[in-house]
Order: sequence, then C-alpha cells, then structure tokens
Amino acid sequence: MMEIKNSKPFKGRIAILTGGGDCPGLNAVVRGVVKTAITQYGWEVFGIYDGFKGLVENRYVHLGFKEIKNILSKGGTILGTSNRDNPFHYPIELDGETIYKNRSSVAIKNLEQLDVDALIVVGGDGTQSIGHEFAKLGVNVVGVPKTIDNDLKATSFTFGFDTAINISMEAIDRLHTTAESHERVMIVEVMGRNAGWIALYAGLAGNAQVILIPEIPYSVEKIVEKIRERYRRGQKYALIVVAEGAFPKEGGISYIEDGADGLARPKRLGGAGQRLLEELKAYDSSYDIRLTILGHLQRGGTPTAADRILGTAFGVKAVELVTQRKFSEMVSLTKGEITSVPLAEAVGNIKLIKEDDPMILAARSIDLSFGD
Repeated sequence: MMEIKNSKPFKGRIAILTGGGDCPGLNAVVRGVVKTAITQYGWEVFGIYDGFKGLVENRYVHLGFKEIKNILSKGGTILGTSNRDNPFHYPIELDGETIYKNRSSVAIKNLEQLDVDALIVVGGDGTQSIGHEFAKLGVNVVGVPKTIDNDLKATSFTFGFDTAINISMEAIDRLHTTAESHERVMIVEVMGRNAGWIALYAGLAGNAQVILIPEIPYSVEKIVEKIRERYRRGQKYALIVVAEGAFPKEGGISYIEDGADGLARPKRLGGAGQRLLEELKAYDSSYDIRLTILGHLQRGGTPTAADRILGTAFGVKAVELVTQRKFSEMVSLTKGEITSVPLAEAVGNIKLIKEDDPMILAARSIDLSFGD
C-alpha cells in the first residue's frame, strides 16, 4: 500500500461526496460536515455531484450555510449519487457499445485542481472500497459508512437503518388489520441484500409470526406448520416478513435479470416474496395469500430522529479525523462510541446475523418462526 504523504501545508479545503444508493440521513452527514468545518475551523467545503461520477466529470458545488439550509429533515442527498460509476472501472459509450476504462487518474487530477486537503466519501461497502483504492494512490480519504442494510461489519449501526426498519414496521402494522379482516396470510418483502437485519428488526417490532432471512435457509413445510398452528388457535391470519436475500433449504437466492435493454449488468436481488408465495400455494392451496413488496419505500422520505442524530455525529467525526490527519480511516459506531477504523479493515467484510444473536434468541423465545 502506498504511504500517504501529508507534508503539504494544510489549506483548509475539503470535499465530500455521497455514493451508492440514496439513504435517509445522508443530508445530516453533509450538514454535520459543513457546519463543523465552517464554524469550528473556518474551512471551505466542496460537494461533489453524483458520487464518483461527478469526481470524474469534475462537477462540484461550494457548500455554505445557504446550501445546507433546512436539509436535516430531507431524505436522499442534495449532492446526488450514483452506484454504477466506479472510476477504476468507468463505463464509456463508444460506437454504440459500453466499454470500461480506468479513469481514476482523471478523478485525482480533478481533486488536485480543486486543491482540497481531503475527500470525505459517504457510502456503503462499494463506496468505501473505491475510497480505499484512492487512498492507496495517495488521496487523503476519510470514509463515512452508510447503508439501510446495516451490513457493514466495522460499525455497530449505520444511519438509514433505523428509518428503513420504522417504515417497514409501519407497513407491517397496517397489513395486520387487513390480514385479520380477510383471514389472509400476508407476505412482506423487505430489502437487506444478503443480510437479514431489516427483516429481523422490522419483523420483531411489527409482530410478525414468521421472519425469513438469508442467514437461516427456510423450509416451506415449517412455515405452513406455523400458519396452521395459528389457525387452529383461532388466529386465522399470519404475517410473514421475508428478506430479499432469503432462500429455501432446497434452492438458492432469487435474482432479477437486469439487462432487458441488451446491456450487460449485474443481477439484482429480487423475487424472494413471489417465490415464497408460489411455494406456499403449491404446498397448501387453502390459504388466501397476498404479497407486498416495500422496495424503495424503505430508503426514501424523512429520516428518523435516530438517523438524523447518527448522521450528524458521523459528519462531525469525519471532520475531526481530517483535523487529526487520520486518513484512510472510516468513521464507526463501536460499543456506543463514535470512533474510527482503518479503511482496509472496513471494506469487504459483510456483517451477517449469527444464529446466537440476542435478537434471534429473543424472537425464538416469543415463539416466532424463522422457517427452520
């Protein structure tokens, strides 16, 4: 790994970008960075538009108090974002075809022209991995973890997660009444990629009877047994929360082919809820089963108080790391303390739910089924 040189005089100019998917609390981070940098140190802050894409295209804005006015309660990100524009594997249209080139040198040149001391990158594992690659090339990078999936191993919680589980919980609450009224089995599919944190927490909070997560492959027979047990007790309805990455013991993860327009793109997770519905009907057709897919509702709209506070604290800590010249670090919430970890340790380590997780044990104690 290239050693980062910090011999240049500090100019008090920093840049920030938001990468990957949008997430409630991103604007809280931006606001925390800008307000801390200006009020505490008199620095200048520049926002890079549309994540790393804006860094390659040299598009940015000077961020002052006017630009961050009233953004704390707004979802999304005022800077925009992109999750398909890795500067080290950058898509370029050439003669009607998409080819990929390494444009990292262009991005670095644009940073040098902007004359900033450090780049704060806010995003999930993919964004932090790209930030780590820039750090190895000598860029002063500070990472801020973001994902509604809460699957970054180097931090206890990420902002956006609390909003996602609250939105999911509210949806489950509302579905309880219609499920009971019509004596239906309601399946609610939530996000989370290959980790089941949203499903676990939202299912617990929403009083689901079955929670299906990627970490515990399920048996259709066991799920039907749980439904039949409820119906025998006179509770003739059931709520099942299924994570998008959940899968049966006899099969693999469900994907949606993302290339209908002829362009080669990675497969996306999707279809777990629909597959479960079809599996349940095939096993026992006597139940009226309906599916609700929450999708992007979970990552949109107003962030909760918890995500506003955590996002703000993360933004403040990011600036603190810059003042300490602690680069190649990512902000982290560890054992209730806002601290930091090396980017090298933060990337590529997905946090999955262990079978002895306290929330798993609590769920089993109240007779909640994981389909196993």
